[in-house]
Amino acid sequence: MNFIKRALCSVTRKKGKSLILFAVIFVLGNVIAGSIAIQQSTQNVEKSVKKQLGGMATIQLDYENNQEEFTKEDFKIEQLKVDLMKKIGESPYVKYYDYNAVTMAQTKELKSVSLDSEQFGGMMEGFTLKGSNYHKILDVEEKNIKLVDGKVFTQEDIDNGKNVGLISSKVAEENGLSVGDQMVMDIRSYDYTESGEEKEIFKTDVPIQIVGIFEPTTVEMKNKENKKNEEQNQNQQFMSMQQLNTIYLPNKTVLEINKNYTEKLKKVDPNSPYLSEDSQEEYYTPVYVLKSPDDVEAFKQETQPLLPKLYTVKASTDQYEQIGGSMKKMSQISGYVVMIAVIATLLIISLVVLLFMRDRKHELGIYLSLGDKRSHVMGQIIIEMLIISGIALILSLITGNFLGRMVSESLLNSDLLNNANDPANMLIGLDGLSSTELTTDDIMNAYEVKFSLGYIVTYIVVGLGTVLLAAILPLLYIVRLNPKKIMM
Repeated sequence: MNFIKRALCSVTRKKGKSLILFAVIFVLGNVIAGSIAIQQSTQNVEKSVKKQLGGMATIQLDYENNQEEFTKEDFKIEQLKVDLMKKIGESPYVKYYDYNAVTMAQTKELKSVSLDSEQFGGMMEGFTLKGSNYHKILDVEEKNIKLVDGKVFTQEDIDNGKNVGLISSKVAEENGLSVGDQMVMDIRSYDYTESGEEKEIFKTDVPIQIVGIFEPTTVEMKNKENKKNEEQNQNQQFMSMQQLNTIYLPNKTVLEINKNYTEKLKKVDPNSPYLSEDSQEEYYTPVYVLKSPDDVEAFKQETQPLLPKLYTVKASTDQYEQIGGSMKKMSQISGYVVMIAVIATLLIISLVVLLFMRDRKHELGIYLSLGDKRSHVMGQIIIEMLIISGIALILSLITGNFLGRMVSESLLNSDLLNNANDPANMLIGLDGLSSTELTTDDIMNAYEVKFSLGYIVTYIVVGLGTVLLAAILPLLYIVRLNPKKIMM
């Protein structure tokens, strides 16, 4: 009889042993399948959330890891050089980049926008002047704002530092402005009396020709989505108001405005606390848009050695790294369980099959004594194991997925992972890298255990690989069989 037919007959005739082996593989298969389902789901959450956050990076002072340095009396910050920013921008991981000069301008006649005057009061009176060295404007390219009228800068505008700018549609509506109009920023300087009253020191007018009008996109969308959490809404309103009151200008224009303001302040009030030695220095914040969020770590490793002391690379995906603790813990736990389950499966299946082989040594000895090849006998055992394990693995593929869903829900609701759900663990993109507010609830809602091609392929490879490895010990037993001794 062909060894393949013998294998089929052996499985059906020896139902008891087949059921025992099936039960062992089915139980262990459920553990492996559930763990792989959890691990795959946590990895999918990380990928999807990081894709949502985008691959953006900037260079900032690392206050967190250099607190002692910043408290020294003779401490002095080394400013980032433009040449270094450009060199980093040539990295193969960078899609495009910009470096921004940013300053604030308090105005009175030019009205700023307030979304909730009672909540924020007059604290947001005035504008953020955001310079750009990238004529297409990075926020437009990244769809943080949408150009609704006019155009972006030309390279000539950037190179010559022309007094041209983009304003939000709300600011345009508030002040009756449109594309082509000349807007006058009445930048004012204030001081405070001993009684706490505000006193105007001087005013300087800066004419700006409006070349474009924009509307925020991401912040407004998030505002509509999250109306349950009052604290989140306040943060989102602050972001919206900050974006609406941003005026985009060429870098040279911002620096010139800041220079003129400082010089006038020196004449009017040379002892002003707002004047410092580095107030005239050119200070830029670089922003790098990477080709993929997956390039963040490689970009950090490449860039960090180039930076001056006390600086570090911050990325938009750091939000996930800081508050995605629950997913990381679940991924680690599931990874450990997979390893333990595979090792246990190898040992248990090897021992069970080996015991069955010892009971069948006379049967196997007869095959060999009749001239059957050892490879055929070994092939018969492998086919028997593959038939039983194949059925067990397919069934555990389905039940293990449900098991993974139940276990992960229990873990997410348990004290084991609750430290990651602290309301304080909420970050908001106020560093220019992301206008997306990420909370632990966002991460939890993105988590879902489901059937996927990656889950099925990974489980089949791990399951069948484990079964085949478990067959090595029984096959070695067959190799050592001596049919003469068995038949005597």
